[in-house]
Order: sequence, then C-alpha cells, then structure tokens
Amino acid sequence: MADSPQSSSTATLPTNEHDKDRNLEEEDIIPPVHISNGDLEKGKEEQQAPAAVLDWDGPDDPENPMNWPNWKRHFHVVPPAVISFAGTLGSSIYTPAVPAIMERFKVSNTVALLPLTLYVIALGLGPILAAPLSETYGRHIVYLTSAPLAAVFTMGTGFSQNIQTLCILRFFSGLAFSPALAIGAGSVADVNKPEQRTVPSLFYILSPFLGPALGPVIGSFVTVRKGWRWTQWTLIFFAIFAFVLTTFSRETHKNTILTRRAKRLNLSLPPSPFPNRSAKIHFLITVTLIRPLNMLVTEPIVALLSIYVSFNFAVLFAFFAAFPYVFKGVYGFTTEQAGLVFLAIGVGSVVAVPTVIACDYWLYQPKVREAKRNGGSGAVAPEYRLYPAMIGSFGLPVGLFWFAWTARSDVSWASPVVAAIPFAWGNLSIFVATMTYLIDAYQAMNGASAAAANGLLRYTLSGIFPLFTLQMYRNIGIDWATSLLAFIAVALMPVPWVLFKFGKQIRKRSAYDMSNL
Repeated sequence: MADSPQSSSTATLPTNEHDKDRNLEEEDIIPPVHISNGDLEKGKEEQQAPAAVLDWDGPDDPENPMNWPNWKRHFHVVPPAVISFAGTLGSSIYTPAVPAIMERFKVSNTVALLPLTLYVIALGLGPILAAPLSETYGRHIVYLTSAPLAAVFTMGTGFSQNIQTLCILRFFSGLAFSPALAIGAGSVADVNKPEQRTVPSLFYILSPFLGPALGPVIGSFVTVRKGWRWTQWTLIFFAIFAFVLTTFSRETHKNTILTRRAKRLNLSLPPSPFPNRSAKIHFLITVTLIRPLNMLVTEPIVALLSIYVSFNFAVLFAFFAAFPYVFKGVYGFTTEQAGLVFLAIGVGSVVAVPTVIACDYWLYQPKVREAKRNGGSGAVAPEYRLYPAMIGSFGLPVGLFWFAWTARSDVSWASPVVAAIPFAWGNLSIFVATMTYLIDAYQAMNGASAAAANGLLRYTLSGIFPLFTLQMYRNIGIDWATSLLAFIAVALMPVPWVLFKFGKQIRKRSAYDMSNL
C-alpha cells in the first residue's frame, strides 16, 4: 500500500468528515503535469516545447504552500474551519425556534422540522459539488463564493413569510455552505506536511463538530430574546466573518497554483486526460455520487461502516428534538436552559480528540515503527486504524442507556446531561477511525468514494431522524424510546471489532483495488 498522510510514520490526526475530498482533488484523480526547474529558466522561444509534468520547482519552492512561514500556514487553516463551523452551526441553531415556527406558520412539529432536514441533506451534497468546482477553479474561489452565497440565502430565510419559502431557502443555504465544508480537510493537507498536521487537524476536526453542539445554545438565547428570525440572521455574522478571513488567504490547491504559474510564465501545458470539461465533470461526479452508491450496495466494509456511523449521527440529530422535550417536560427547563444542555455534546467531542491521539501514539505508531524495522515503508494493515472505533463503540450504548433510565423527575437533571458526554465521545471516536480506515483500505480514489458513500447516507439519516423522534418519545416514553436507540447501538457495536478481525479477508474479496496488507 502506498503511503498516505494517514499511514505515515508521524503521528497525525485525520481530519473529519471531509478528508475524502482531499483525495478527490489531488493528483490521484486528475493526472498532474510537471514543470522542471530547467523549463522555468528557458527562453520564451523554447517555452513552446511540450512540457513534461507540472510540479514544484524543487523541495524548497516558495510557491509551495507547505514552504510558507508557519504563521501563514496556520492562518490558512482558519477560514475553512470557520466556514465549517458556520455551516454545521446552521443545522442546529434553528432547532430552538421550532415552537415559534409552529405558532407563526400554524404547522405541526414534523413540518416545522422540515427546514432542518432539508438543510442537513443539502450539506451532504457537498462532495458532489466540491470535487468539480475545486478541481476546475481551485479551493480559494469556492471559499470566497460559498460563505457570501450562504449568507444571502440565510438572510432570505429570516424574511420567510410561509413554511414553503423557509424550507426552500434553508435547503439552498445548506447547499451553499456544503462545498466549502467538504474541502476543508484538503486545505489542511495542502499547507501542512504529514508530520506538521496534528495541531491544525485538531483545530479543524473540532470545528464542524462543535457547530451542532453550540447551535442550540446560541439559538435558544436568540429565539427567546430576539425572535426566531434572528436564529437565521445570527448565522449571517459567522458567514461574513468567514468571508473576511478568506479574503486574506490565497490559493492552496497544488494543481491550480502550478497551472496558473505555467500560464503566467507562458509555458505550454500538456493535454488534459479528458477531451473536454464536461467529461472531466462527469468523471468527478462518478467518483462522488455513482461509485459511492454502488459501493454502499456491493462493498460489505462500506455498507457496515456507513450504517454504523450514519446511525450514530442520526441519533445525535434526533437529540435536537429529544433534548428540549425531555428537559422542558421532565425538569421544567426554559428554552435557554434546554439549549445549554447541548454543551455536553461539545465536551464529549473535545474528549474524543485526545482519545484518538492516544490510540495513534500508543497503538498505531508502534506498528508503523515495527514495519520499518522489518524493512518496509512503514505502511501497516488499515485495520489498525480501528482502535478508536473499538474503544468508542462502548460510549454510545453506555450514554444512551444512562440517559434513558435517569431522565426522570426523581433523578437530578445533571445525570442525563452528563450521559450525553460518553455518547458524543464515542460518536466522534468512531467517526475519525472510520474515515481513516476507509481511506487506508480503499486507497486514494476509491477511498474518497467510500468516504463519500458514508457521507451521503450519514447526512440523509441525520436529516430524517428528527422528523419522527418526538412521536417516538411521546408514544413509548423517554425510557424505552432512548433504550430502543441504545439496543440498536449495541447491535452495531461488533462492526469495528469484526472488521478488525476479518477485515483482511473481506478486502481480498472486494471488486475494488484495495490495500493488500
């Protein structure tokens, strides 16, 4: 298996849901072209000769983002992190306003939750849009257009006069945020060598996970003090802040930088591997949509991990409807107090980060060093990436059962609040391990498709679950409704353990090019 950022000998933390797009947009999909140092020094008349391949002008090329000063490299992680935070914040900041939406538009709870569902599903379309856009025009222009466009749709959402308009504009707001959300991990990889990625990856991976945790907190206070429309307009400020930061950043995508430099120096470019732009876009859509759907059906590894991770995230989004129902109905919390409960989700997500680092340092890296001592390149079987998922698999059922049987009036409200911490810890630990495993197991391009399959199912289920959560809790009670989710989590617990034990045999039967370790 060729070395990947995740399989290097240096401890690195893979970024979140969106590491897949880095692979979509690198040389593994679009064969690069290289310019040697000699080509740069040739005269104008010689520059018309066919060029070999576009590449950096040596390891110290100043235009290579990895050679930028430390402050500049670190800064370029901030804009995608802020946009990712704003995009996921928009999913949950709406939820405290649901009762106000029901009253304002005279609709049921389920209908009032539709704008949340459509927004989340739209976020899941990010890889489909991001791959052709960033590969054709670069990452920077995607960031520059994503945040302002999302802000425009979000402003319209706040002015909605009926539920239909609210649903449509929420969908397009999520769609506008989605490309930038999908390529953030690629930007982190653009400006940091593998041995330098731990800290920036830590910063970036938390941003889209803190959004759903902080959204209800912010939304609850805004709804009570300013009205439901301000839950949308507040999001605009985050989008504007992200846009301002982006204006101070530069392009980081390798192929885009090298192509622009070649044109600036009047160097001829090699022919594209695609006959036209539409063929290129068709290929990228195949990688981000058609192939992922096929892998969901035909690949056991992709199917099992996608179902597992998607269910975990769907339960997280179900909490957007369940937490207000539980803490208002059982403990008499106000809207603002119920919103603060979601801080426990943020705490659990933060705790997951050192867990993943510890697994990498104490369990994965020793295998890498052993492989090198045996004369290898340091590549090891991808199953060793599953340690955080195996450990984290205990967190979900523990947290859910804990919540189910302590969320009652004779038990302090603090107990079900704390129960959300192991759930969030396990959720993020499983997610990070899963994404890394898919990339390592399926290699660059197929790994991107496998991760995209996971994302499509994850966002779809996450958008659907809140629609029936409240009915479930009302009909069978808080204890058994949450226990039902816990029993499903228990049933799915063996997934990472089974793959750790039998993953190699399963990979041998795959129709796709996979790691042979």
